[in-house]
Amino acid sequence: MGVLIKTVLTMYDTLSSRSLDLMREKSLREQAEKNLEVSEERWKFVLESSGESIWDWDISNANYVELAFPTMKLFEDTEAKYGNDIHPADIETMKIDFSSHIAGETDFYINKHRRIRSDGSWSWVLSRGKVVSRNAEGTPTRMVGMHSDITERELASLIYHNSSQGMFVCDADNKIISINPAFTTITGYTIHDVASNPPKLLSSGRHGREFYKEMWATIEQEGQWQGEIWNKRKNGEEFAERLIINRVDGDDGSVDHYIALFLDITDQKIADEQIFRNAYYDQLTGLPNRALFSDRFNQAIARSRRTNHQLAICFIDLDNFKPINDTYGHEVGDRVLVETAHRLKKSLREEDTVSRLGGDEFVLLLSEIISLADAESRVERIAHELTQPFIIDGDSHLITSSIGMTIYPDDNADIDLLLRHADQAMYSAKMEGKNRYRLFNPLHHKESVSRQEQLERLREAIVRNELQLYYQPKVNMATGELYGVEGLIRWNHPEKGLIPPLQFLPLVDGTEQENQIGEWVINEALQQMVLWQQEGIELEVSVNISAHHLQSDKFLTTLESALSKHPTVSSNQLQLEILESTTLSNLDRITSIITSCKQVLGIEVALDDFGTGYSSLTHLRYLPARILKIDQSFVRDILDDSDDYSIIDGVIGLANSFNREVIAEGVESTAHGELLLIMGCEYAQGYGIAKPMPADEFSKWHSSYQPNQQWLGYANSELSLNEKSKKILQLTMERWYQLFITNLKTDHADLHHWPILDKRKCHCGFWVERIKQEGRQSRKFLSSLDATHLEMHTLANQLYELYTAGEIEAARNGIDALQKIFEKVNSSLS
Repeated sequence: MGVLIKTVLTMYDTLSSRSLDLMREKSLREQAEKNLEVSEERWKFVLESSGESIWDWDISNANYVELAFPTMKLFEDTEAKYGNDIHPADIETMKIDFSSHIAGETDFYINKHRRIRSDGSWSWVLSRGKVVSRNAEGTPTRMVGMHSDITERELASLIYHNSSQGMFVCDADNKIISINPAFTTITGYTIHDVASNPPKLLSSGRHGREFYKEMWATIEQEGQWQGEIWNKRKNGEEFAERLIINRVDGDDGSVDHYIALFLDITDQKIADEQIFRNAYYDQLTGLPNRALFSDRFNQAIARSRRTNHQLAICFIDLDNFKPINDTYGHEVGDRVLVETAHRLKKSLREEDTVSRLGGDEFVLLLSEIISLADAESRVERIAHELTQPFIIDGDSHLITSSIGMTIYPDDNADIDLLLRHADQAMYSAKMEGKNRYRLFNPLHHKESVSRQEQLERLREAIVRNELQLYYQPKVNMATGELYGVEGLIRWNHPEKGLIPPLQFLPLVDGTEQENQIGEWVINEALQQMVLWQQEGIELEVSVNISAHHLQSDKFLTTLESALSKHPTVSSNQLQLEILESTTLSNLDRITSIITSCKQVLGIEVALDDFGTGYSSLTHLRYLPARILKIDQSFVRDILDDSDDYSIIDGVIGLANSFNREVIAEGVESTAHGELLLIMGCEYAQGYGIAKPMPADEFSKWHSSYQPNQQWLGYANSELSLNEKSKKILQLTMERWYQLFITNLKTDHADLHHWPILDKRKCHCGFWVERIKQEGRQSRKFLSSLDATHLEMHTLANQLYELYTAGEIEAARNGIDALQKIFEKVNSSLS
């Protein structure tokens, strides 16, 4: 630094007037020398504080001096000049800028480059300089300049211009003065559109004046505001953004400008809304589901305590709904349910809630009940509304309702028990003739007493060893492998005989006794696995566990203890099945327990009855269950109902998307299995394979088990997409025809179990329309099939009308003609 300052003083001397007295010049020089050390320290402080350095290059003597930055031999020779400290990518531009100035082509030397720090990192440097002297030939002899560290500025510029988040800067008057490219990408506005305009030109109108007033109050008080806001793009489309606004003050404390940064979260908001609706609303009717109903109930309780008003819980079941579903198809049934939901919502007040639990069952929460008479009056109006005809596609459908009601806090229980009480009251209304309501009386209800007696008897059954596990085989239809069994509980009652689970398990729902039975099932299954091992039988055994038992505090401990008592059994041979149709309310806890079962104990978990629950998509997304069991109610009717086919097809697609395995329950015939194989489902259980049986009978069955040859044959064949479609039509048409003929030959056929007679609703009609849309068959083939299919349905409807009119023999006389048409359809598919 001393050399540079001395040089500056020398320049000063040169520029001074030659007329000065020599003594005065000497005095000045001596004074400068005395102040040199102090001056040098001041320069050093200023330069180090500013982050800049001054360089002086005596070109003629190759003497380069730099102050404040570490010394860099920048201009000594070609190799050292550009070789060590400068980023290789920046050397060429540095040469060009330097050479241009030396040659006199530019007034100043200006260059931006990267320079290595002592720690090995790169910093951005702005170098500025000027030739200050040349010799007589014009060759530069000396150059001075400055280096500035602009790393932070460059990084800020890179972020500003390359960020995916929108940014804009406003002046002190809140007028836009700068935007980054992401601002234009997100909003569609360019700088020419928004310059000198306030940001309110983006406003969507969703937020009121009070919202913005609070926003600016926060900015003024705290210097920053952040939150979510809806704005509008240039094309008028609204979008959601997460916004941060910072106030930047000047040196005098007044506002200098505002900087805003925002992220487009529209897709996230839409996805969150969809997840919320899937989790809390019924997909068909749009009504709150069980989870949201429970939340509304808790809120209503809080209000009732403040107002001293009562609440009414009403359980509604539609009378005569099933015949509509069976006769007219699920589409009409669904429209009836949607209209029912609309009428119920219209009949309620804003503070009330209606929820669909599933099927044709609805539940109401009536708030601010003044008296029992008030509740009864409101229920009567609702019941009357449901008796009005439902007009669907010109057809009039008459429906009534059976309603059960309980009053809180007279019936002072939690929501689950209140719903059961209302359900019991509804059942009483049905038993008394339907189309009425009944009030649950918690003090004098006979069923409550009976339930307690049955619970006590069930406790005795556990002690007396009257419970028994039956085992139903599970096979891979494609390979024929018998890979496992499901353990199904039965009660061997000494007087009543074998009692199925649905007649006694609901008694213990949500009680400690339910946990005891679950523990018994696990231990019984493990013990049986040990016995089978001794016979040389190694199979996966699955058992059903209730959601209540799964969430109990001791579940994992007792499960681990049970496994330790049977050390020869591998934990991966035991599988737990959880009913998806139950209310899996605490998903976080259930997810944690399932994860522990899998990762700590090595036990897999399956979701049983998948598709019948309240939030199947939510369960599929969050619960780490590897296996989905398609409920038998869908599988059983898959050959008859195209809607059930679509549901199963959707479940299989979801399972594939989420990398889950799928098994079908309720496979009752070879045709069921063939259709499932075509759809991509290989695992199955059901009466078409074997009924549930005691352990000793299973051992005998196991030794004689033979795979289904038709399933194996299909699995080994390679069918094209068109061939698969034709095979599906053959299977479903054969089922349709056989069911119709069987009914005609029966003297008193159940009128609710005929095949679908509407040609648009049956499997064939469904597939013809689908194949037309996909264009996978020739028009000639489809036209011929469509005509023959219409001919078959026309005749079938005529025969059905004769049969239902009592002219059974006349109807049967048409069987041969119907058979010929059917064979014609069938041959076209071969």
